[in-house]
Amino acid sequence: MEEGLRERKKRETRRRIADMAMGLFMVKGFDNVTVAEVARAADVSVNTVFNYFGTKEDLFLDRQQELQESYDRVVRERAHGESVVAAFRRDYFRAMDESDWRYGLNEGADTFGRLVMDSPSLRARAREIEHLTTMRLAATIAEDTGADPDDLAPELVAAQILDLTRLVARHLLRRTMAGESRLEAMAALREQARAAFDRLESGIGDYGLRPPAPSSAGA
Repeated sequence: MEEGLRERKKRETRRRIADMAMGLFMVKGFDNVTVAEVARAADVSVNTVFNYFGTKEDLFLDRQQELQESYDRVVRERAHGESVVAAFRRDYFRAMDESDWRYGLNEGADTFGRLVMDSPSLRARAREIEHLTTMRLAATIAEDTGADPDDLAPELVAAQILDLTRLVARHLLRRTMAGESRLEAMAALREQARAAFDRLESGIGDYGLRPPAPSSAGA
């Protein structure tokens, strides 16, 4: 119980620091906020901030581990008879219906995107994290499917799926920044995302197909 309390307090401190930082970033811009300002706002020391976040950029991109873990679950919890692409397709359109932040489809994603675009260091860190996320997903797919270490398919599948979702998110940002309403942009992009997943399924749609559940007939 004591260990659980310590872990909960650590999570709460981490969340408070990240929330305070994001509030400052949104008001002043990422490059105009110092870590010392974040520490003062969160009522912690600068050292404490760096105990939880390796860099200032990680303060902004603080939910990446949560994102990566959610992608792992999509692979590992896919249904019997469901491929990796089909599992992500199902998850993606559910996220679109729910304005889930994991795919950049939530309210406020345009503000988040603008802040990234306005900061060279954030853009660089975001690209690095995208690569790391793709490689982690590839490793999860390889482990789940029992792929040979020299097999390129898990990385190919991971890259194709995540590139599709990132492409849609970038188009959503571009359209909303141009003045189009989010609802209109989402409606148009839903159809394009559906067509894009259709194309993926025509090429790699059977990869990692989980066998049907064993029949209980005759048991």
